[in-house]
Amino acid sequence: MAYSLGLTLYNLSNRRDLGQVHDRPPRPAGRLVWLHAPTAEIARSMLELARRVIDEDGHPVLFTTPADIAPRQGLILQPPPTDTPAEARSFLDHWQPEIALFSEGELRPALLHEARERALPVLMVAARTPYILRERDGWYPGLTRGLLGTFRHVLTIDEPAARAFRKAGAALSAVEVLGKMEEESAALPHLEAEREAIARQLATRPVWLAASLPEAEETATIAAHRAALRLAHRLLLIIVPEDPARAESLAARIEADEGWTVARRSEEQEPDAETEVYIADNPAEFGLWYRLAPITFMGGSLSGQGCIRDPLEAAALGSAILYGPRPGMFGTTFGRLGAARAARAVGSPTDLAEALGDLLSPDRAARLAQAAWAVTSDGAEVTEHIHGLIHHIMDGD
Repeated sequence: MAYSLGLTLYNLSNRRDLGQVHDRPPRPAGRLVWLHAPTAEIARSMLELARRVIDEDGHPVLFTTPADIAPRQGLILQPPPTDTPAEARSFLDHWQPEIALFSEGELRPALLHEARERALPVLMVAARTPYILRERDGWYPGLTRGLLGTFRHVLTIDEPAARAFRKAGAALSAVEVLGKMEEESAALPHLEAEREAIARQLATRPVWLAASLPEAEETATIAAHRAALRLAHRLLLIIVPEDPARAESLAARIEADEGWTVARRSEEQEPDAETEVYIADNPAEFGLWYRLAPITFMGGSLSGQGCIRDPLEAAALGSAILYGPRPGMFGTTFGRLGAARAARAVGSPTDLAEALGDLLSPDRAARLAQAAWAVTSDGAEVTEHIHGLIHHIMDGD
């Protein structure tokens, strides 16, 4: 009874939310698996699961997420439907998935209620804590408890998450601590011939990278490089500016204020033995710079608006990570890296300079990078287990 009242109040409070109407491509023939990723961070894990379903089972995957995901064969990318009864019915009428997997703990009441009415098998994976759509805060008696009864399995990342779901009303038999899922590789591509050529030029020079550096952090980065040059006079700083249009003025500033030799990628200049700062103003080449730089500072995380690039890109390619107190959309990722002692946190420009100087010791940078790589490569058994559950449920076991 409480669930019905909560659902009614929820639908009434959102009856004016008509949302944005999105064009839907035709449904592919055959069996269809639906995966939902409410955030960019969980999307990588769900994409690895999608890859297995597509490559190993031959089933297309409907993938709903607000994250910006590159198209790929077999993956049908769609924005999440507006959570109203009419839109939920329209969405499920069109796609008719055979199974649905939600993640992290996001509950979409209208959509889950419609799934229950159709007896659609629904699982919650990589579960952290249950929550109704964050933009739909309100008091809905019994709603969370009722919605959690929809899930056949609630697979959590750890025991505290399991307790949160049990306390919120999930069936004890449905909740299982499974751990974190494997993530789709964050390793970015590169041209090996290009890497080899630049590596020969650099020879044994120490190198560090400022990835997607915003204007607000230029002064701190220059100061850190100035301090580190006292420890390693051959040190090269590679800067990939957040805004490539700033490359020219940034180069002029560094040359005028510091007297350093600056080279620019867009001018087809090379980082020769005299170059102290190399401005790589082509944002499509991160895979090259992560491979060449043993240390990466994640731009935007110190005094910008939040970390701009995914830190797992650097971790997957063996670069030790420095980051500030503003994780942006990658808070969970930095939490994992911090817990594994796989990244170095800095709280101020002074801390950045000190941490950089410390990591110029190759063995310290290597330990950090190895721990970070391990974070990017765990969870394969968890993803395999979930993949097996999909098989069992779709085959009627």
